[in-house]
Amino acid sequence: MNVSDILDSVKNGKISVNEAKKQLSLYSIEEIENFAKIDLGREVRKGVPEVIFAERKENSEVKKIIKNVLKKTNSIVVSRIPKKNFQDICNYCKKNDLKVSTGQNCTTILVYKKPLKKTKGKIGIITAGTSDIGIAEESRLMCESMSCSCITSYDVGIAGLHRLFPVLKEFVKAEVDAIIVVAGMEGALASVVSSTVNVPIIGVPTSIGYGYGEKGIAALASMLQSCSLGLTVVNIDNGIGAGAAAAKIVNQINRK
Repeated sequence: MNVSDILDSVKNGKISVNEAKKQLSLYSIEEIENFAKIDLGREVRKGVPEVIFAERKENSEVKKIIKNVLKKTNSIVVSRIPKKNFQDICNYCKKNDLKVSTGQNCTTILVYKKPLKKTKGKIGIITAGTSDIGIAEESRLMCESMSCSCITSYDVGIAGLHRLFPVLKEFVKAEVDAIIVVAGMEGALASVVSSTVNVPIIGVPTSIGYGYGEKGIAALASMLQSCSLGLTVVNIDNGIGAGAAAAKIVNQINRK
């Protein structure tokens, strides 16, 4: 039983309070073979699903975590899978009757058993350039794992500023509740968007860039130094964190 089933069973008198406590204790921390401690109650507690950071994990470890988590929850995000292991992990999930959503130019996936319920929340996601798309797609998958709908538009940076305004017009028409802006180089796009619309903006500086402000340093500094109020900034390349923050804001707005 999942947490909702347990609570319904108590309400309907099918199980005792003590039995419910016992069942709920299974949804706390689960240790997997001495290499991982999984927070199974995170989604119920704070609305954010379990996320596996796969970049430095063994392929076998990632599979074991997926298997154990999805015994008791409906979905999991697996981020930064090494390219050499990506197809193998996707095949493993499909062989076990799990659904897999992938992203463009990234090795992060959303794995789930049943279709994810959608809230009323809508999030717009834009990138300055095509090199930023992979990070934006991580944000999209994270938002969708938290039941939000996403509208995306990529390669609309300030090198051709006229590309941006039709996109923002579309976002306003769609009544998005927040916008994630992903940009490298000097990262100016986040300030421009923040100065134009009246919804929360999450800026994601990316490590796309070279020279004095290489590896995202200039983009991060620019976004942090922005004089446009209403812009919140996450760490360099932190698409997952941006998606989680935006989705929590949007889901809070649409609770009623």
